[in-house]
Parts: sequence; structure tokens; C-alpha cells
Amino acid sequence: MQRTVTRVGVVGWGAIGRTVGQVLAQGRLAGAELTCVVDNRPLHDIPVPQATLEQAIEECDLLVEAAGQSFVREWGTRVLEAGTDLLVASTGALTDDEAAAKLLAAGPGRVYFTGGAVGGIDLLQAARGLGGFRSVRLTTTKLPATLEQPWMDAELLDRMRTATGPVEVMRGTARDVPVKFPRSTNVAATVALAVGDPDRVEVSVVADPAAVRTRHVIEADGDHGSYRFEVDHVPDPGNPATSRIVPHAVLRGLAAITGTAGQIL
Repeated sequence: MQRTVTRVGVVGWGAIGRTVGQVLAQGRLAGAELTCVVDNRPLHDIPVPQATLEQAIEECDLLVEAAGQSFVREWGTRVLEAGTDLLVASTGALTDDEAAAKLLAAGPGRVYFTGGAVGGIDLLQAARGLGGFRSVRLTTTKLPATLEQPWMDAELLDRMRTATGPVEVMRGTARDVPVKFPRSTNVAATVALAVGDPDRVEVSVVADPAAVRTRHVIEADGDHGSYRFEVDHVPDPGNPATSRIVPHAVLRGLAAITGTAGQIL
């Protein structure tokens, strides 16, 4: 029996989208083919035609979002209502309850999420069936320059830029933090989705000039057990705010969606 090929469009040709698109264009993921690329900048030397979002929705079976939280909020439901599936990388958009509810209720297209730069998500999801957690903590440590934001005052920026050691730049919940760091803390939202409650997840964002690698530490405790996961990622050389592993997590998600890879279920 011949396998159906999923026509994929990539939205956002940055560190994540470019890697995903190149793998698809090279035919390295059986069952999926790159049909078009959507980006708000003129692109050159891309392996397939550049399309408008409307064209991509019409031509593709599935869109890979690699464009940021604002795209998910503005276009996510429209994509799904048109009958096109959507794989979301910018999970931070889902910490807005109203936006999340609309996206999850939309259809007939289906929405998928990727764990991105963090592990242990399957275990956290499984533990929800045992009653959830008393506490969940996430500590994310990155280079100071990757965490600078327009809302930061001069005092905080100076502390980050002159730091000789770790500096906590924000502490809050997984609902609050992704809004303040829209390109740097999707991991917080991913953990919140797994746990089922963004207000339950306490997040600390740390700037460290010695953070050659991006570190995420998850600690969760409940009546059923205690868990600790720690990952240290090499940043993408073209965009240090993104870990190199993220596009490959997206590709693993695509393989699962298209049924082209064995999965541990």
C-alpha cells in the first residue's frame, strides 16, 4: 500500500524553520515533503517557492510554526478552521487561557505541540493521572544578551551586562514568564502544558555570562514521586536564543504525525 505524503509548509525561515525545511527538502523524512515557505521577508536561495500564508493554507496539509508566539495568537485558529493542521513550536502562546481555548477548540484542522528544548514531558503528563504535583519548578539559565527585553529598566540591563556570575532577571509562573520573554522561554509553557496548570509552575530566569550552554532544570514533587530533569543545550550559532536541538524536536514531531518513525507510547 502506498503511503500518503503530507504536504508541509514552514512558517518562519529562521534558525528553526530553516533546519526543518532543509531536511524536508532533501527528502530525509519519508512521508513528508516541503511545499512552500512563508516569511514576511523576501527570501533567496530557498528550496521551494515562497508563499503567502493564504496560499500555504490552501496548498498544504500541515504548517510548521517557527515564527513566534504572535503568529500562533493571530493566525492559529484561522489555519485550523481552514482544515489545515498546525504544529506549534512557540508554545508560549498557550499560556493565555483565552487564546489556548480558542486554538484547542478550532477545527477541522488538528493542532500539535513539540516539547522543543526540554525532556521529561511524557513523564510529567503521565503523573497528572496520579493526581498532579504539589510543586513544579523550572530554572532556565542563558547568556545575558539572549534575555534582554524592551521592558527591562536601565538598572536591570546594567546588572545583566556587567554581571560576573548568575543574575536572576525574573521569577514568576509559567503564565507570566513566556509573555515577558517571547523568544526565550517556550520551555516554561511546554512544562505548563504537560502539568496542566501554568500557575502551578514556578519559573526562575537566570542570566549567566558563563552560560556557554543553555540550561533547563525541572523539579517536580507529588505524592506519587519526585522528579528532576536537567538539560544543557548548545545554542544555535545563528540565533543563541534558540537551542540547536529544537528543530530536531520539531522533525521528530513531524515523523510521529506522519507515521514514519517508531514511537515509544
